[in-house]
Amino acid sequence: MLTLALFCITFALYWTWWHRNKKSKLEPPAYPGALPLIGHAHLLMGGSISLWNTIKKMSHNSIKMGGVITVSVGPRIVYIVTDPEDSLTVANACLEKDIIYKFGKPWLGEGLLTGKVSIWKRHRKLINPAFSQLVLDGFQGVFNSQSRRLVKDLEVEVGKGPFDHLVYTRRNALETVCLTTMGVDFCENSVLNSQYEQAIEHILSIMIERVQKPWLHMDFIYSWSSLKKKENQCLRILHNMSNTVLQARKAAYLNNKKNRLEASSGTKFKAFLDLLLELSIETGAINDLEIREEVDTMIVAAHDTTANVLMYTLVLIGSYPKVQERIFEELQYVFGDDDRDVTKQDLSRLVYLEAVLKESLRIFPIVPVTARILDKDVKLKNYTLTAGRTCFLFIYGIHRHPIWGDDCEEFKPERWLDTATLPSCATAFAAFHMGKRVCIGKPFAFMSMKTTLAHLLRHYRVKGDHSKIKAKIDMVLKSVYGHHISIERRTR
Repeated sequence: MLTLALFCITFALYWTWWHRNKKSKLEPPAYPGALPLIGHAHLLMGGSISLWNTIKKMSHNSIKMGGVITVSVGPRIVYIVTDPEDSLTVANACLEKDIIYKFGKPWLGEGLLTGKVSIWKRHRKLINPAFSQLVLDGFQGVFNSQSRRLVKDLEVEVGKGPFDHLVYTRRNALETVCLTTMGVDFCENSVLNSQYEQAIEHILSIMIERVQKPWLHMDFIYSWSSLKKKENQCLRILHNMSNTVLQARKAAYLNNKKNRLEASSGTKFKAFLDLLLELSIETGAINDLEIREEVDTMIVAAHDTTANVLMYTLVLIGSYPKVQERIFEELQYVFGDDDRDVTKQDLSRLVYLEAVLKESLRIFPIVPVTARILDKDVKLKNYTLTAGRTCFLFIYGIHRHPIWGDDCEEFKPERWLDTATLPSCATAFAAFHMGKRVCIGKPFAFMSMKTTLAHLLRHYRVKGDHSKIKAKIDMVLKSVYGHHISIERRTR
């Protein structure tokens, strides 16, 4: 028995050594700190705060070593890329998402975020018209009414000192995305409630916990875990809501009832769900399950990201009085003292406000990592990545690449106002990722967030301290503490 055990250990050590060293001279350098058998796996343990700190350290190390490094997790070799040009090469060459995305499939199925390439290509073509500028312009009334609701909700915090504004931005963002995707108003008496909101938060935490525990990557083991039981509880809430709304609106459509909602401004719009139902009923190009998966995907992709971007942006604005004053001067120039709604023409004039949003996203990339399976050898500028392995694109590292200059760690919205001060490489800014699978919701996000900030900053002066923020990664970049702000009412 002892002889057999020694043989197995020796074989495992040799196989791991052979597997790690089976590479060409064109392979990227290895990240230091690997241990026998487990490689760098120990660096990925320790909770979501520790994981985020590891991602930052690996990003800076990758930059120093030329923008590409290799990391070993047990016998598995993965690549980490922080070079903007090489990242685009990988993103366009290999479209299949890594195996970790399967952890979201019980909830999102084959939606745009998690779907395999063959389904993604078909759905993307079908869904593109639903994100046309004409459709997005129809949402402007919702963006305005929701922004006014947020301004009113925050009144209770005026003059009371620091508070957690993420509570408000998250609820408001969820209301907004549910209105625009499903045509459902998220109020106290609606089908949506705090239970649904909490289920989204819990399932995202469950997904990242599973990522960090390699033994739970195997479906058989995971199916017997307590984490799987928690996931099932969340899925019942999430799927019940989306299925209920889907069937109700489908019945209404079949009964020839017009499923158009009217925002408080009087602007009519058609919800994303209605557009998909028309496509399904009239052409049969997409079925009910696929519709639900895409609607669920839009909800999670839009609300949590938008809420956290607004959270970070308000902290940064509150930390830099000169930036805040310049935003207010621009708002005064566009709106004067008029508290009118924000129009699509106004959005194009809010140039500095957009620069602040982009710089916030550069400093705090909300989705800081994406991963692809390499289905072929990929030749980069200086290295060749081997087929069959995983490549992680670290957006955090891309946003701190030397191409941004010596002040890349500084919050400087002004850099966005002059093309001469921006990197020549378009993919140096990758907050919405890059390549063929770039986020379809970028225009939606900017319209919504610019409208929200325009309303908030016309009413309130913000104070914060970004230096106190402690972040973690729960699929998206979230703050653990230090993100509280205080607000005061502006006098007109």
